[in-house]
Amino acid sequence: MRREILTALAFASWIAFCATAQEIPGRGQPGTPPPQASSPQASTTPSARTPREEEELHADILMARKQYAEAVPIYQKLLLAEPRNAVLLNKLGIAYHQQARLDQAKRYYERSIRADKNYAAAYNNLGAVQYDRRKFRQAIHQYQKALAIAPTMATAYRNMGSAYLAEKKYDQAFAAYQRAVELDPQVFESRGGFGTVLQHIGVEDKGLFYFFLAKSFASMGNAERCAHYLRKARDEGYKNLAAAQSDPAFAGVLRDPSIQEILQPPPPADNKLRPSAPAPPGGAL
Repeated sequence: MRREILTALAFASWIAFCATAQEIPGRGQPGTPPPQASSPQASTTPSARTPREEEELHADILMARKQYAEAVPIYQKLLLAEPRNAVLLNKLGIAYHQQARLDQAKRYYERSIRADKNYAAAYNNLGAVQYDRRKFRQAIHQYQKALAIAPTMATAYRNMGSAYLAEKKYDQAFAAYQRAVELDPQVFESRGGFGTVLQHIGVEDKGLFYFFLAKSFASMGNAERCAHYLRKARDEGYKNLAAAQSDPAFAGVLRDPSIQEILQPPPPADNKLRPSAPAPPGGAL
């Protein structure tokens, strides 16, 4: 019995060793020399950031906290040493953009593009400047440039859809929104933090905007998200919800109870006059 227990313990130890060897590069491979002992410095956790990296991280944290004005001088200082750093130029553009200083934002986005003609984020953000200036055709042109470089940039499709919506080009708007949610189903959800690609928050006709989002999710067979945006369209006063009943994009989700509940017309108002209460004796008090 004792021998069997020792044998089982030895086998368990061997299994544990094999599992550990698979997790450590260079171990468990035939003919691979054992790992060399590392110095105390090399065995520490990942190397500390450089002072320059710490400064950029500090600025990024300020941006995430919406302290845009405080981030500007840090990016400017870094750019003194790296005047053609496309990422830093784009970040500084965003810092100005978020303060509605569109001229300065545009200048830095353009500098970012000159520094790196293949930096899609800067084209998208330059389009956002044009959108905010209500130059929707120019905005669409910049989004198209961004997508020519980065065809899977869901935010650029989202932004382009909003520009088409503002131009009342509804077929193009729907196509752009549909592609956006295909690439990233969460692209229309609000997100915290700080990124290098701007997305539009507001549109003029929110009811129509939400209806198009519902239509986009319906075309993917996602009844839950479709119902979510149909409710938002209804809450915004969108008057043409009934169009979903005959729109081919909604065909796959129309039988869903949550969709039907939203699309049902409201019951007619009760216009019957109720009998008035009898006046108190002696007239009204």
